Amino acid sequence: MDVDRQLRLLTANAVDVISVAELRTKIERGTPLRVKLGIDPTASDVHLGFAVVLRRLRMFQDLGHKAVLIIGDFTALLGDPSGKSATRPQLSKEEVDAYAETYVAQIAAILDMSPERIEVRRNSEWLAKLDMQDVLRLTSQVTVARMLERDDFAKRYEAGVPISLMEFLYPLLQGMDSVEVQADVELGGTDQLFNLIMGRHLQTRAGQEPQVVLTTPLLVGLDGVQKMSKSLGNYVGIDEPQNEQFGKIMSVPDPLLPMYIAHATAWPPERIEEISGALEGGTLLPNAAKRLVASAVVDLYHGDGTGAAAEAEFDRVHKDKDEPTDIPDFALPSGTQWADALVATGLADSKRAARRSIAEGGVRCDGEVVVDGDGAVPDATHVLQFGRRKWARVTVG
Repeated sequence: MDVDRQLRLLTANAVDVISVAELRTKIERGTPLRVKLGIDPTASDVHLGFAVVLRRLRMFQDLGHKAVLIIGDFTALLGDPSGKSATRPQLSKEEVDAYAETYVAQIAAILDMSPERIEVRRNSEWLAKLDMQDVLRLTSQVTVARMLERDDFAKRYEAGVPISLMEFLYPLLQGMDSVEVQADVELGGTDQLFNLIMGRHLQTRAGQEPQVVLTTPLLVGLDGVQKMSKSLGNYVGIDEPQNEQFGKIMSVPDPLLPMYIAHATAWPPERIEEISGALEGGTLLPNAAKRLVASAVVDLYHGDGTGAAAEAEFDRVHKDKDEPTDIPDFALPSGTQWADALVATGLADSKRAARRSIAEGGVRCDGEVVVDGDGAVPDATHVLQFGRRKWARVTVG
């Protein structure tokens, strides 16, 4: 593929590219680039927000370049302060290792895991070996004033919110990762811009050619306000069942459609421009646009044709008001309380969430709203519905 076409694909809908000229020069050399992406395993699920940058990395792979995936098992113990208004609680090594395993398994659904196309490293390989002299040498390469240029640090400093020295170290450690793996390009969300530029700075100090920095937008979650996050419950997981994925995307607020068209579908730039233009021009209505996006996402993560099947199931349940065709079955003992039943079937994450949903009229049993949240589920076989998209069949007694 010619260089101009590569540049168009690789930089389409990116926010920052520092710089396009440098990227052109690196590509024109004709040797595979080492394209770094660092991830701190701090949760169990990979969602569409994280998939935005993973898809960009896959694009580099498809164009013949090598992905260098850094599992931040050391930096995850510190906690990335990017975009945070307060110091993040630290995780244990056991939690980080468990999350790392699930991340790598799910990432395989997006990246080419062939040895010639990817290099997976853990940054504990080099960061855990640092002694005090190494740390002092590292910290001498940047000033406090430079660190306070970072937007989230500046805001916290002005507001009198504490910033730990450990948080100041984080961008330096991430920059060290770039030096260690000799990255040609580093990818990240817009909240990572300062850290990525720090990598350029440290590479230059180490006598290396600085990496190109490319950032992608932070996908706003289903609430239409905050960035997609599992902790906020506004996410679509790439591992979720196809019908769940389709239904969630159908609930995306209309103003977010251009962002989801551009960053959740993996469509080429020409297709993105076509659909976005039709939506903006009014020839494509929001509901129809959501169906296109939802089908594309389901096809991406479940295989061709699954999007159409999920759409048909969505219409059956939400337009025709039928029960889903595939409802999981559970057996529960007599006397099971409603909240316990919702948790046991996986419909609710906790008893507290179950009781709240019952109080809000969000739980149905055989089509009728459950009103007695303190009572027990009657002995019999029932179909439970939690919210609009979660169902379970229970046999009690």
